[in-house]
Amino acid sequence: MRTPMRADARRNRELILKAAGEVFVGEGPDAPLEDVARRAGVGIATLYRNFGSREALIRGVAAATLAELRGAAEEALAGGDEPFEALRRFAHTALNLRIGAVLPALSGRIRIDEELAELRARTLRPVQELIVRAQQAGRLRDDVVFGDVPFMVMRLTLLLPGGGLPEDEALAHRHLELYLDGLRPEAARARGAGLPGPAITAARFIRATDRIVGGNDR
Repeated sequence: MRTPMRADARRNRELILKAAGEVFVGEGPDAPLEDVARRAGVGIATLYRNFGSREALIRGVAAATLAELRGAAEEALAGGDEPFEALRRFAHTALNLRIGAVLPALSGRIRIDEELAELRARTLRPVQELIVRAQQAGRLRDDVVFGDVPFMVMRLTLLLPGGGLPEDEALAHRHLELYLDGLRPEAARARGAGLPGPAITAARFIRATDRIVGGNDR
């Protein structure tokens, strides 16, 4: 039986993971781990006690990002909001997690093993449920598929060349609202036609993230 982690140890682990995500986005996955420890406010020995290698830390960042995304989707489902507003709340929370910056920063450094694949599947399920609920309520256009939501968020969190503008985060939320308005049935009726381009189903999204993050072929 695994011994429960003490509150201070759990807090240190969370700080390390958050700092590592920020450092890897800014400097890449080969950034000095001393930079991660410094940003987390812990000693390098504490970092290594929690993550015995750089590979373990990179994997921990990927797993933590997926877990946070799942938590955001489950919280939106349980919040009691009208279905489209629940989807909107999830999208803005996911934007704050910067998944489009964190996961590509780890590209080629993660092997999507059975454990991570299961974590990803458990993350996708509540996101899919948010989409289905909004469509069943007539609040989301029928031609929206799974990939339209996470890829939208990932694109909005990609870093712009040169570091972008100081108000990038606020702009991303502004642009997300414009995108969300395009997901409404009224937008489909006004356009009078279905969406162009490929439809990224959940299965295609999994294959795409395998390439983005792990470089795996499926």
